[in-house]
Amino acid sequence: MKLMQYGLKPIDFANPKSAPEPQGLSRRGFVVTSLASGFAVASNPVLAQAITTDTQGLTAGEISIVVADGKIPGYRAMPAKRGQYPVVLVVQEIFGVHEHIKDMCRRFAKLGYYAIAPELFARQGDVAKMTDIGAILSQVVSKVPDAQVSSDLDATVAFAKASGSANTRKLGVVGYCWGGRAAWIYARHNPKVKAAVAYYGLLDGMKSDIKPQDPVDFASEIKVPVLGLYAGIDDFVKPAVIEQMRNGIAKSGSGSEIVVFPGVNHGFNADYRPTYDKTAATYAAKLTRDWLKDHGV
Repeated sequence: MKLMQYGLKPIDFANPKSAPEPQGLSRRGFVVTSLASGFAVASNPVLAQAITTDTQGLTAGEISIVVADGKIPGYRAMPAKRGQYPVVLVVQEIFGVHEHIKDMCRRFAKLGYYAIAPELFARQGDVAKMTDIGAILSQVVSKVPDAQVSSDLDATVAFAKASGSANTRKLGVVGYCWGGRAAWIYARHNPKVKAAVAYYGLLDGMKSDIKPQDPVDFASEIKVPVLGLYAGIDDFVKPAVIEQMRNGIAKSGSGSEIVVFPGVNHGFNADYRPTYDKTAATYAAKLTRDWLKDHGV
């Protein structure tokens, strides 16, 4: 996969410098036990256009989620009024659960959702404090097993259910970049998901011992309706691969769809980055809302 500019710094997903860890959950313990405030250091400079959603009418803040081998931090936002709200799992970019992902949770909460974002890199490294994107990819992202991600998202759903404020029968997933791929992975893993949305998630090129299949490998097996939102200018996800994915999901019977936004770049929803495109992000947000509602979330 070709190296490209993601905002201001290069990312090369296909060539991590360090070997991945063995299959399954990490035994390293937990590097991250609480979330950092603000934006991840490697995402700087943060542009003035970055959106900040207030917490008026919301209950929002950091939480701790019990997982298979300990606890991971996360961020939750939901309406302050007592009730049981449909759930949206918000799945992070490579920068972890930093301010942008927290803000996405607040945006969903303003729409009436119980939105929760677990820190899925907690065992492998604290990406919020790392300055180099290449190091984030080689030292952390490449070492996160798909099995661990699915297990942690299962635990996050269990946390939401136990809270008494979430209706987990109405369960959605929305992931961004790295989290977009995870949205496809989790949609296959958990058939109880009502709907998922994958923002420019990688469809191929990530396979390893701890990532046994890419989305293109199981596209025809997906049963959960997934909406893929992709960029017309994206060195990570080529048009031929998108077409391959479309052909696969067409055979799945899931009703999944892919929309490509012409003339915009990977990361068009990341309002704190130079790749942001307000028109595409606004329309993508509408498509996301409609997709979740139309599928019972």
